[in-house]
Amino acid sequence: MVLNLVGIEIDNMTPEERERRAQSLITDPLLKEAFDVLKEDLMNRWNHSGSTDLQARESIWLAMRLLDRIHGHINSIVETGHMAKIMDKQHPHI
Repeated sequence: MVLNLVGIEIDNMTPEERERRAQSLITDPLLKEAFDVLKEDLMNRWNHSGSTDLQARESIWLAMRLLDRIHGHINSIVETGHMAKIMDKQHPHI
């Protein structure tokens, strides 16, 4: 059994529940603000880092990629849910 931070058992969630939960995360103003603030902070740190400070710049770059991957994963869950609904409507017997 895998629980997320709020105690929801994610292993047993239906695709519809996953889509609904992911959609609520994407539209949550606080989560959007968090992503925006973190990305802006990372960009500022990148812009103000020295061109010879390769370790800091690499860490910042990795953090930015991680933010993008997290956001992309949440969007992927929503898109997968949409596609499942379309497939179910078009091919209900598959």
